[in-house]
Amino acid sequence: MGKSIVEEAERCLNCKKPMCKEGCPVNTPINEIIEMFLDGKIMESGEKIFKNNPLSVVCSLVCPHENQCEGHCVMGKKGNPVQISSIENYISDYYLNYINNESIKKNNKRLAIIGSGPAGITIAIILRAKGYDVTIFEALEHIGGVLWYGIPEFRLPKSVLEKLKDKLISMGIRIRPNTLIGSSITIDDIFRDGYKAIFIGTGVWKPRTLGIKGETLGNVHYAIDYLKNPRVYNLGKRVCIIGAGNVAMDVARTSIRNGSTDVNIMFREGPENIEAEDIEVEYAKIDGVKFEFYKAAVEIVDDGIKYIRTEIKVDEAGNKNVEYIESSEDIFKADSVILAIGQGPRSNIISNTIGIDVNDVGLVEVDQIGRTSRKGVFASGDVVTGAKTVVEAVRVSKMVAQAIDEYVCGIEE
Repeated sequence: MGKSIVEEAERCLNCKKPMCKEGCPVNTPINEIIEMFLDGKIMESGEKIFKNNPLSVVCSLVCPHENQCEGHCVMGKKGNPVQISSIENYISDYYLNYINNESIKKNNKRLAIIGSGPAGITIAIILRAKGYDVTIFEALEHIGGVLWYGIPEFRLPKSVLEKLKDKLISMGIRIRPNTLIGSSITIDDIFRDGYKAIFIGTGVWKPRTLGIKGETLGNVHYAIDYLKNPRVYNLGKRVCIIGAGNVAMDVARTSIRNGSTDVNIMFREGPENIEAEDIEVEYAKIDGVKFEFYKAAVEIVDDGIKYIRTEIKVDEAGNKNVEYIESSEDIFKADSVILAIGQGPRSNIISNTIGIDVNDVGLVEVDQIGRTSRKGVFASGDVVTGAKTVVEAVRVSKMVAQAIDEYVCGIEE
């Protein structure tokens, strides 16, 4: 055990009203788990975290802690907050190292989970613990969804997700990889085979486009596709990423780690409007990423991006608007261009299913507890909200899991 972990844990004041817990979207009982940890009860501590948040081992690595638990720690008011993320990760990882085949009493009720991202894994674990016969249908080879295919290895090691997979299997959860729901297997087929309820957590995998000339050229790629397997891309030395969210930072840092030496992020606004977390921007700068502000792409060409300079103007109502500066067009030279301007949902399921309503951008419409417009079908995660944090998917999915349980119990009465 690292001495620093113990020292950090010992800095915890075990507050009677823990602000760190209030700052956590899933209200992790941080003071309690640290006290148990220091009292030599690491397995009990790990179990308590896991029951509260099945993805604690992931969230401890990828959450914006500076805005959540650590950002609310009282120790941070006059100095450095307790490094809660490091303590939580150590305990969570330790807990998953000791997995035994669990004896869970079955209730003989079958549930289908479509998609093995954060929402799907959370609901699968919660409902399996209640005795349901759970099958996860995953379209790709590995479980994890955005955790595996959208977050770089240097931020979230794949070994962590393999441990989670082992946990799922030990609980008796069945996993069907490489199984795309919507065409060969439909929602109707799943209900036909005796599943009492279906959960959809398929995420957002359809890249958004700029709609400008040149997007079909061979030097253009989409961020979400690039992050799935960066090693198969030959980007060249000079790369330009359009967009300024967390995904853009991940792409930039990943491209540097895969041989590109001159990596730039182009953004139509200024640094104060960057959507990415501050810490992600700082890490990108440390890795050598450069920023090109107040430049808007108008066309992609063979040797880079044709852009126009922009400025921010405030109207009479106080609204800020991005405006082009006339006669300021130029070419930003680049071997490759990567678009990182967001993703939307694919329509595999919706286009082959009757009765599931979506909004004007294709996101599944649900009520406050995750019920879709079709009876017995629930949804949460990015396919409902658009891209959000992992912990937000966990928070909502815990409520949806309870709603699924209540629904199935209700139809069985």
